[in-house]
Formats: sequence, C-alpha cells, structure tokens
Amino acid sequence: MALSPASLLNVLCLWGNYQVTGGVAYASGPRHQLDVYAPSPRQGGAPVVVFFYGGNWESGDKSIYRFVGAALAAKGLVAIIPDYRIYPEVRFPAFVEDGALAVRWAHDHAAEFGGDPDRLVLMGHSAGAQIAAMLTFDRQWLAAVNLESRRALKGLVGLAGPYDFLPLDSPTLKIIFGPEDRLAETQPINFVDGTAPPVLLATGRDDDVVRPGNTSRLARRIAERGGLATVAVYDRVGHRTLIGAFAPPLRSLAPALQDTVAFIGRVTRQSGSSVAAAPR
Repeated sequence: MALSPASLLNVLCLWGNYQVTGGVAYASGPRHQLDVYAPSPRQGGAPVVVFFYGGNWESGDKSIYRFVGAALAAKGLVAIIPDYRIYPEVRFPAFVEDGALAVRWAHDHAAEFGGDPDRLVLMGHSAGAQIAAMLTFDRQWLAAVNLESRRALKGLVGLAGPYDFLPLDSPTLKIIFGPEDRLAETQPINFVDGTAPPVLLATGRDDDVVRPGNTSRLARRIAERGGLATVAVYDRVGHRTLIGAFAPPLRSLAPALQDTVAFIGRVTRQSGSSVAAAPR
C-alpha cells in the first residue's frame, strides 16, 4: 500500500533530538488524547506550544503531524498535539471547548516534560488555526477552564487560518457552524479587542483552500485595535505545502519553521533562556 505524503514526512522524523509521549488523556473519550514532543535531553523551562491541526473540522488525527511535533521539539520547544472532536460527532463550539481542555492540560502538565507553563503559545493550521484563534481572542473558552487568556498565553501562530470566512457556501459548514443568526460568534475576527498577546499570521500566496484575505483582514483588524500582528506571506506556497514546510525535505519551500521558532522565542523570551534557531 502506498504511503501518504504525510506518512512519508513522518517516516523521516522517526529519529531525532526529541522524545514523544503518545496517547495521553486530557479528558474522557477517544478524541480527547494528545501527544507530547519534548526536546532531548530535557533541560526544563522550555517554551510550550499547543498545535491544533486542520481538516475542515471534519477529519484529522494527531499521528499525521508527527513531523510538526518533531520539528518544534528539535528546536527546543515542548510541542503538544491534541485530537479533538469533529463533525458529525459534534458541531461548533464543541471542538473549541476541547481545545480549551487541551490548553488547560498543557498548562498543568507541561513542566513534567521540561516545559514552562508561563511560556505558552497556541498554534494552528487551517481549521486548527480557527480553533487556536478563538481560544486566543474570545476569552470565554479559556475562562471556562479557569484560565485567563491574556495572562495564560504569550502568543498565537496562525497558519493559513480561516478567521473571517462568512458567508458560508458549504452545506456541511452551515450545519457545523449554524444557526444563521449566530454565525458571527464563530468568527475569530469579531473578538479582536487589541488586548490579546502578539500574533504571527502566515499564509501561502497560492492558497486556494483558505484565501490569504483571511490573514490580511485579521492582521488589519488587530492593528486597528492597537494589537500586535506579524504577517508572513510566502510566494509559490499553497495550503498544504505551508504546513509541509515544517518537514526537512520541504523546508526550502518557505521559512515557516524558522519564522515560527523566531516568533515564539521573542514572545516567550526570559532572562537567560533561548530557543534554537531553525534552519531555512
């Protein structure tokens, strides 16, 4: 049987300067497990990244993204990749609520893997970026797990995220995010108030799945509200190759890993601490 592109990338990441602890429960249920990728050897006090993968809120599995966790851990970060419930099992906001539970777990347990819970950053690709952005901008979700987003989070990395994606054309998305009169509550852009932590928004200029306008509009809204947003638009990069560029064979496509690690280093910097620079 032929391997998928992601499987091939993961095979190349089976060995490296990291340790993985898989299948850790952060709540009850089969979709409430996460994998932790920690630098090896562990030194303590590392920045912590919770990464939410995409899949149109309908698919995805944490095992597919070993290459992301391995890349981040090899650069000195503790990377946590949770599964979360998806359609048709659930609709909005259940997957955001799951994300909040995963962040709560990360805050409580990161130190066990050499991470510093006070250096916590959220990261997501595609639908996962929408989840990460909702957790960052709409305070209610982390408040529900007794975390104050403005204190608990040091930053957000959004990769090809849908942040302002109305109107909905897909019948399935209308079900996932409906009813019509509450759709505004599903859009991260509507919760920007200028007080959230700094944001890195990256997109591919050739992305025809989630249009780059989502990134530019969110960045503009953040600037208008007095917040901090860094934008990276990569030429000749599409929706899937943006996240694929985290894997060694594809890093020449875009400096997405380098930019992500540099951003996390800036927003989590502490005296005497550092994050390894990532090669292009």
